[in-house]
This record gives sequence, C-alpha cells and structure tokens, in this order.
Amino acid sequence: MENQLTDRKFWTNYWESKPDLAISIDKNYLFHQQLEEIVKKQQIKTAIELGGFPGYYSIFLTKYLGVKTTLFDYFIHPGILKKVLNKNGLQESDITVIENDIFQYKPEQKYDLVLSCGLIEHFKDTKDIIERHLEFLNPGGTLFITLPNFRSVNGWVQKTFDKDNYLKHYIDCMDTVYLEGILKDLNLEVSQAGYWGRYSVWLENKDQKSALTKAFIKSIWIIGKVITKLIPVESRTLSPYIVLEARKKQ
Repeated sequence: MENQLTDRKFWTNYWESKPDLAISIDKNYLFHQQLEEIVKKQQIKTAIELGGFPGYYSIFLTKYLGVKTTLFDYFIHPGILKKVLNKNGLQESDITVIENDIFQYKPEQKYDLVLSCGLIEHFKDTKDIIERHLEFLNPGGTLFITLPNFRSVNGWVQKTFDKDNYLKHYIDCMDTVYLEGILKDLNLEVSQAGYWGRYSVWLENKDQKSALTKAFIKSIWIIGKVITKLIPVESRTLSPYIVLEARKKQ
C-alpha cells in the first residue's frame, strides 16, 4: 500500500540478517524509566506492543513489571522469538502473540497500555497509524510511542551511509510539534511529546561498512558525546529519539 514504506519481504530480510537477536533484556533497557513510571502510576495490568517483533518491550514489561503483555506484528519469526524468550527465561505461553496486519485486524480486546517503538515512522499517514493504536486502548489507558529522530546528526549519518534504510522512514513525521498536534486532534491528553536522549548515532548495516567509515562514525559519536557532556540538553539537532506519551479520555 502507498502509505506503507516497508513490506513483508523487507522485514523478513531485515530480521534474518541479524545474528544476535537473542539477547537478555535487563532492567535498565531503553525507556525503562518511562515505562516503569507509567505502569506504577497508571496501575497498568495489560499491554500490547504494536510492531514489536522480536518482542523486547513485551519481554521487559512481562519480566520486570509483571504486566500481561501481547506482541502484535505484521511479521513474526517463531524460531527467533522462541530463542529470545528462552534467553530471558520465558516460555512461549508467557506472552500472547498476534501476527496480523494492523490495517486489517479488528481488536478482540483493549489494553491499559498500547506502545510501539519504531513503528509509526514507516508510514506516510502519521495520524492514521496513531489512530489505529487507539483502537486497542482502553478508555483512560496510556499510549506510549517512540521513534527515531532522523532530523538530527544521526539522520545525516543514516542518509549518507545507509540511504536505503533512511528512505524506509517518513522523515516529515519526526517533529515534536507536528506529533503533539496529532495527539491533540485525536482528543488525547498529552503528557509528553519531546526529543529524548542527549546524543547517539548508529548504522543498521555497520558490519558491512569499511574500516574507514566505521572510524569516521566513531569519531562523530565521540565528538557528540563530548559536546552533550558539556551542554547536557536534549535537542532536535542531537537527540536520537522522540518520545510521545498520552492518555485516552474516559
């Protein structure tokens, strides 16, 4: 579909190309502070992670916060998922799995927390994909979305050294004012819509790059870390992520 910047073949190749997916998720996993606060303050009992394969956040919520979690994705590789669960001391029965198309699926239940980390930026109609999150959300429930900020230095790195991956992202949506406006248009109570993380750069295909390119990326990383240590602020120019948190009105 025209709205979608990726397809099943892309995700099959993407995940099967990664040799080290079976990692142990620790209690300080990325965005752990935000998720812990949401679960405790909002008394979250159930959650669904959209576009979440291989399920790292589903595992985190189950393993450390005791949330009954569902993993939903257009692509699920059972073999990879089983390895990741086993690495984290979980059984396949510990997390509910739904493999389906979010544009076709009609939710059979609603959840206290709906989250996605790295999903909405793969679609051109940002409001539509966020609205589909809300179909899974209980009244009074919490929406938590993160996405990369490719309007930053990291975005320049992506565009320069991995343009194929860069073009799989809808760069226009990576703006906090724009995203907050969508949340408000959808009648949500916005708690957060901001840049997150002082600085980071990465490449999905780093192992395929020359030693010279790797050295250059490392130098950019070091320079940015020094700058943000001296000026410890989060910004559109340097922050690697955007974080959204909102609640559905009762």
